Amino acid sequence: MAETSIEWTDATWNPVAGCTVLTAGCTNCYAMRMAARLDAMGQAKYKGLTRRSGGRWVWTGKIRLDHNSIETPKSWIKPRRVFVNSMSDLFHADVPTPFIARVWATMRETPRHTYQILTKRPDRMAEVLKDFDLLPNVWLGTSVEDGRVLSRLDELRKIPAAVRFVSLEPLIGSVADADFSDVDWAIVGGESGPNARPMNPLWVREIEQMCRKAGTAFFFKQWGGKNKKATGRLLNGRTYDEMPSVRSSSIRGDGISGLS
Repeated sequence: MAETSIEWTDATWNPVAGCTVLTAGCTNCYAMRMAARLDAMGQAKYKGLTRRSGGRWVWTGKIRLDHNSIETPKSWIKPRRVFVNSMSDLFHADVPTPFIARVWATMRETPRHTYQILTKRPDRMAEVLKDFDLLPNVWLGTSVEDGRVLSRLDELRKIPAAVRFVSLEPLIGSVADADFSDVDWAIVGGESGPNARPMNPLWVREIEQMCRKAGTAFFFKQWGGKNKKATGRLLNGRTYDEMPSVRSSSIRGDGISGLS
């Protein structure tokens, strides 16, 4: 387990490492910088997953499956919220479906934990999961960085889940045309790091208002910037740490199919 400073979760679990730059939200991905750092520290899991390009580290597109970590959550006694694959995307095209099924089996066998899975590829998530019975302790989410990728929300809505959520981080443009219906939770945050792109406060307030209309829990993570601690996470003079309610009516049983 990796303890984490991410405000909306308790721990991270990374059975997959490595990814591919997909859209504008990936440009300054923190995981690329972290993977390069871990590679430099001699961690074999991250060796060769990034390369230097234009003064920054970027994904090479190589994906590494960590078979040894598949059952790690079984050893965690205390219940936790677990962010799955903070250093990759479980639904990347190069992650085999049988491997995803093994991850699913571990989550099924550890109902004391709540797992949060975030993808930029909800179309593949929908395709893979149509053959799986979804689990009441698994939340499914997608990333939306601006108005150009709002179709990801439509893909997400196709998937039955205890909780559907969207991460609007890094928020690099307005999403005023978004439809948050049947989305239980929205996490909003500005980009952080040396090349952080600014986030307009208007974009954040638009989302907060849309969440109120849709009945979506609103979590404001940070303003971001080069020094995210300095900019903080206050909005309208307060913090917003709302969490979603689990919708049991969305669950199709508690089993899992597709296992070999």
